Amino acid sequence: MKLLQLNFQDFDPDIAREFGGGTSTMDFLGVPLLDAQSLWTMLIRFAFNLLVCWIVIHCFYYKKANRKDYYFTFIMFAVVIFLIISLMENMKMNIAYALGLFAIFGMIRYRTETIKIREMTYLFVVMGLSIVNGMALSTSYAELLAVNMMVVLVIWVLDGTKLLKHTAMKIVLYDRIENTKHGKEDDLKADLIERTGLDIKKVEVGHIDYLRDVAFVKVYYTPIDDEVNTIDTITKIKDFSE
Repeated sequence: MKLLQLNFQDFDPDIAREFGGGTSTMDFLGVPLLDAQSLWTMLIRFAFNLLVCWIVIHCFYYKKANRKDYYFTFIMFAVVIFLIISLMENMKMNIAYALGLFAIFGMIRYRTETIKIREMTYLFVVMGLSIVNGMALSTSYAELLAVNMMVVLVIWVLDGTKLLKHTAMKIVLYDRIENTKHGKEDDLKADLIERTGLDIKKVEVGHIDYLRDVAFVKVYYTPIDDEVNTIDTITKIKDFSE
């Protein structure tokens, strides 16, 4: 009886499968039809990754930017990258493939619109979280939770609190060209404050057109709220795509 119990404890299904031992796993052309443990592990980690990325996108990015197009893009990046990395890890592919895929996605740039720094930062965060959560199949849930919460905490401190005050920038086509002369910076700033009503902190004079008596002026100001204005830098009607 003890010998039978010892043999049962030493039973290894991988060894039995290798030597043709009896296992109840069904397969088709050498591929298992169902691996319940692997499936549940992937689903749990997928839900966890989607939840963390949703918190980052919805509670921090979308709260200020209100860009539904980037909202959709970030979520789909999180879903697809996690699934790709997770399947690559299950197939025991070299980590260099995962890093190469990460580098390719990191160089993506849409031709219809230049992605701004803030959007690129959140895209990088979503991609990084999805890769970490997809590859860390052997990492404990507690450690994985700690890593994700550290990222969320840093985002909350830097972008979700008043620690870093947001300074917006607006390009103005200015018509009182006499105020753009050197030495009249205070007059230029005072005139812009009076005409725009903005809390202007800094003014920079750009291109000056003496034929039309206008100049492009870049105005740095403190916004009334933390919402990110997506058309501050647009100067041409054709650039209004929305």
